[in-house]
Amino acid sequence: MATRRVELPAGVTVGHWTHAEARTGCTVVLTEAGAVGGVDVRGGGPGTLGTDALRPGTLADRTHAIVLTGRSMFGLAAVDGVLRYLEERGVGLALGDVRVPIVAGAVIFDLFVGDRRVRPDAAAGHDACRAAGRAPPIGAVGVGTGATVAKGGGGAQVRPGGLGVASARVGDAVVTAVMAVNSVGGIWDDDEHRWVAPLTAWDQASPLFAGANTTIGVVVTDATLTKEQAGRLATVAHDGIARAVRPAHTMYDGDTMFSLATGQTTAAYDAIEVVACEVVARAIVAGVRAGQRG
Repeated sequence: MATRRVELPAGVTVGHWTHAEARTGCTVVLTEAGAVGGVDVRGGGPGTLGTDALRPGTLADRTHAIVLTGRSMFGLAAVDGVLRYLEERGVGLALGDVRVPIVAGAVIFDLFVGDRRVRPDAAAGHDACRAAGRAPPIGAVGVGTGATVAKGGGGAQVRPGGLGVASARVGDAVVTAVMAVNSVGGIWDDDEHRWVAPLTAWDQASPLFAGANTTIGVVVTDATLTKEQAGRLATVAHDGIARAVRPAHTMYDGDTMFSLATGQTTAAYDAIEVVACEVVARAIVAGVRAGQRG
């Protein structure tokens, strides 16, 4: 299959902090000019921060960053560094003479790999922001560094996961998915109709732990969406997870999807939903393929 070009919407950058030796890291999706945000949590064992501010009916109408991090809840310390980076640049919700950046985050559980004493912290979050650019690497980088997949089949089928990015256009609008894959389920390429990381049979004796597996990510577009539409986009994007991760949304996963819309172009909302599912599935496959290459 021909390689598809990957692009980020204008005004969006992605950065990683990676600790290859300890096998962990964090990834930040920055929208410094602000974006309408949404979120939908589907897995049974999520770890999140700041998600309530993204829901319709809340005060903040712009989100400035999404943090995806390893090391479970400990890794959310990276958010402090992202907040500091944005504050240094004068980015945030204006409240009188103060600007408060609106940042949300989600975690994967990678405490069973590498050196668990090494965790993304405030310095890591700040470094990820400083490294942010328009052509982020994929695979065993950032939050995907210690990710693994196909854990539901027992130890013999476990394969490296990873961080993937995929994009497509809806008219003039760009729709891009940034996905971290650390799942119970195997990974299926729905375009090529074959396994990337097979889970051929569920091993009921496999040592699964609630929340120890997760697929998390962000769908970001430069289309104009309302807050309600952004929330709906995050919901529909979970269908992309289900296309690529089999099974998905189990009680052992913390599957969480964010959405961001920068509002620089217009496009048919229903078409954005369809494309979002496609790029989520493709980003998952791309991330795991790259992670397996090392």
